[in-house]
Amino acid sequence: MKELSLNILDVAKNSVKAGADRVVIRIEEKDGWRTLTIIDNGCGMSPEFLANVTDPFTTTRTTRPVGMGLPLLKLAAEQTGGDLTIESSVVPPTGTTVRARFRMDHLDCVPVGDYAGSVVTLIQGSPEIDFRFEYLRPEGDIVLDTAEVRSVLGPDIPLDTPDVLMWIEGSLKGE
Repeated sequence: MKELSLNILDVAKNSVKAGADRVVIRIEEKDGWRTLTIIDNGCGMSPEFLANVTDPFTTTRTTRPVGMGLPLLKLAAEQTGGDLTIESSVVPPTGTTVRARFRMDHLDCVPVGDYAGSVVTLIQGSPEIDFRFEYLRPEGDIVLDTAEVRSVLGPDIPLDTPDVLMWIEGSLKGE
């Protein structure tokens, strides 16, 4: 994938499919490294599945026998001298943590891309899920938590309302 934002969309959609009701997406830029971490409280992966999850032929997809999301994220990280780690548990508390590290000064480091658009797409597609997005960078942090937004809006205004989605996107872009 040509942008980290597309990996965010892919991994977080897997979290939603795994039954998560809370997904934390964090991008941290520090000491020359860009680290993407996605944490969910979904059903987790069995140790057997986890051991092979970065193999393109290991997938839960039913539409085709290939899953390229995590293998491509791993490749992108490793091409910069970084790495990919995945922790998962099917034993309560269940969930999965995907962490990819990229050397930011490496020629092959993919750009972050349209992270705001990816987060808005996730919220629009699953407005009932609590998403927390954190972009921690030297020039200032960007943080959005849909649980907080929901508590301010109240129960009568859904997060997938066009005006709310536009506000969220603008907030993520610092507008």
